[in-house]
Amino acid sequence: MKSLYKVRVALASIIFVLSIFGILGFLYPLHVFDVQFLPLLQRVFVDFSAVALFLIIAIVTLTLLFGRLYCSILCPLGILQEFIGFLFKKENKYIKNYPFKYFISAAVFGVLAGGSAVVLRYLEPYAYFCSAFTFCILGLVALVLIIAITAFKGRFFCTNICPAGTLLGLISKFSLNKINIEKQMCVSCGACEKNCPSSCINSKEKTIDNETCIKCLKCLEVCPKGGIKFGKSKKEQVKFNIERRKLIASAAAFALFGAMVKTGLVLKDKVVQKFKDIILPPGAQDEQRFANTCYNCNLCVENCPNKIIVKANKDFPVVHLDYTKGYCDKNCNKCSQVCPTGAIKRLSLREKQKTRIAMVMIKEDLCTKCGICEKACPYGAIIKSDGKTIVNASKCIGCGACKAACRFNAIEIFAIKKQDLI
Repeated sequence: MKSLYKVRVALASIIFVLSIFGILGFLYPLHVFDVQFLPLLQRVFVDFSAVALFLIIAIVTLTLLFGRLYCSILCPLGILQEFIGFLFKKENKYIKNYPFKYFISAAVFGVLAGGSAVVLRYLEPYAYFCSAFTFCILGLVALVLIIAITAFKGRFFCTNICPAGTLLGLISKFSLNKINIEKQMCVSCGACEKNCPSSCINSKEKTIDNETCIKCLKCLEVCPKGGIKFGKSKKEQVKFNIERRKLIASAAAFALFGAMVKTGLVLKDKVVQKFKDIILPPGAQDEQRFANTCYNCNLCVENCPNKIIVKANKDFPVVHLDYTKGYCDKNCNKCSQVCPTGAIKRLSLREKQKTRIAMVMIKEDLCTKCGICEKACPYGAIIKSDGKTIVNASKCIGCGACKAACRFNAIEIFAIKKQDLI
């Protein structure tokens, strides 16, 4: 049983390395890193794919079989916290499972059900991890705070704040295999409790809270008598007991969820008011949809070869295109391939080449009719007519290649409200 811990750490380390490669775009053609729970859950609804649904079912099935292994093997932020735990070793104490995390999740999922991921954007562990690695201020600040929490409180973020962890924890309560203390073998040394990063082991009462347990398997490693087992729970250990406090907390969480659904419906409309002539990546479809589904994880920013996708700022609340840095390459659809949430719809290269993302206008007073833009246009959308250089709107997608080539600032690109197929 002790070898399970070493196997799990080795597997988690491999996944972590693959995660870094995934952020940098090296392995995305294989979609190695496309297994994050909340982004997958959102993509099932906003950009449905059979693959996303299959992966969600696989993660839920894994949790029903073995508990929250997702948190200790597949979540990169969770694995990072484990590495931090190795550096800041401390003795942990059992912490009671308090209900405030259910209220956090009720608020987050309520707003999400109302149609907006704006709240989730500030609590999703995957978004934190990716945005920190792309040097986004919010991601860096969140990462520093989580590292500080981990140093002093262990995996407190995973067990008491993270919405994905809370939801998977509730599912893991019904898992087939749990970690249990064999009371007749336990010598009450407390080693398991001291080394538990989730603070879910009560060595005095010889119990383990498998809802908050992230299945790091460290307790199996440190138990000197082999008195901790990971497997099917004994029937006598399963108790059905509804406490009044838990019942009230559950009812209040459900009420909050309902209220936040209404909040999500209001937010869905209001969040777009911050947009000012914003040009969105191909596949974003329209302002409202994109503003309410983008996590600002910045994977599209990191993976854009021409670096024209830029981070959110005070004027624009989500990532967007900046044509002062270049143009959208005709033969690239990487942003739609790396987006984990469905905010950027997954487009084939052919579909991307037919999606209008902006509108081009030629300023006649500045145009010298040199023909450079005509040659630069990869779609053949700029032509000469009656001695003038004009744009054929039926062919132009607003890629910006003409603007990048023009030496006289004679071309302007305008945002459009909705991306259409040409």
